[in-house]
Amino acid sequence: MTDGESAAVWSSLPLPGLVLDRDDRIADINPAAEGFLNASAKALAGQPVWDKVMVDAPLDRAFARARQTNSPLFVNDVDVGTGDRAPTQCNLSVAPLQDRPGYMLLLISPRELAGRITQNHTVKSAAKSAIGMAEMMAHEIKNPLAGITGAAQLLSMNLGPEDLELTDLIVAESRRIVKLLEQVEQFGNLSPPDLQPINLHDVLDRARRSAEVGFGAQMRIEDDYDPSLPLALGDADQLVQVVLNLLKNAAQAAGKGGGTIRLRTYFEHSFSLRRNDGSGQALPLQIEVMDDGPGLPDEIKGDIFEPFVSGRENGTGLGLALTAKIVSDHGGWISVESVPGRTVFRISLPMAKPADQRRTRERS
Repeated sequence: MTDGESAAVWSSLPLPGLVLDRDDRIADINPAAEGFLNASAKALAGQPVWDKVMVDAPLDRAFARARQTNSPLFVNDVDVGTGDRAPTQCNLSVAPLQDRPGYMLLLISPRELAGRITQNHTVKSAAKSAIGMAEMMAHEIKNPLAGITGAAQLLSMNLGPEDLELTDLIVAESRRIVKLLEQVEQFGNLSPPDLQPINLHDVLDRARRSAEVGFGAQMRIEDDYDPSLPLALGDADQLVQVVLNLLKNAAQAAGKGGGTIRLRTYFEHSFSLRRNDGSGQALPLQIEVMDDGPGLPDEIKGDIFEPFVSGRENGTGLGLALTAKIVSDHGGWISVESVPGRTVFRISLPMAKPADQRRTRERS
């Protein structure tokens, strides 16, 4: 492609695009970005990008790591404000420019949610209705499936080996569908987290022990804990489920050959979640679940936390969606970076305050 053709593609790109230099300053923007930011390329040249593109997510560390490792980064469903307009829900894609070391391309995919407050209420109501409908349908479908399974088992008692293969298939597939429906029901049945001061290392160790005697028996699981990590504010049982889901995801990606999973914790002062009203939620407690598997397929990297998105054959795509829901209910943040040989799921959580610990002592 010639320079002229590249310039034409850049100008006609419908998504707002920004080229960032090594210091995260705006080096170039396309016409779509000029419209999104309501400013000209000349006026924005040299400006710090995060002063002009305000994101309600802790991106600094992930962005720096993407630049350092020369790998792409995908962030979904974040509110992006520009100072001149109300925050808009967007997906962000970041990629290194191969011909300009240290420079990064930032693409913004707005969802254009007009009337943000009203729309949020509508979306939440619609989501609640959809969950309720899915739960009801799951319950209704499970009943006839139980009858089908029972009938197939009765038929198998009087069949020869060749026909038994067919009834066994009916039973196996019916049970698989029931398992999927039970996962759908979890979205509606999951209670709000019982937030208390908890030790995250206890959570990780509980999940690790369960994994090592079950689905993760073929994996080598290492830990790298920060011994000075403060207590988190969370629901221990729900967070164990989160870590178990991530460990199972890593073990399934590795396959029968096994591999290494690394559990890491650390404290990061700069992590905070910026909200629409301008307030911030500090999320200094970090958990990383890292594996050395093949990495996420490129076509699903940007949607990995969406329901029914899976990189595995016959995968339900509900485990990571449920994981993201639980973390969000904790007021936390989850992200993923993935290249072949290195996939890292990172969870950022709030720290328990002295008042939280006093309330826990008073209840006990």
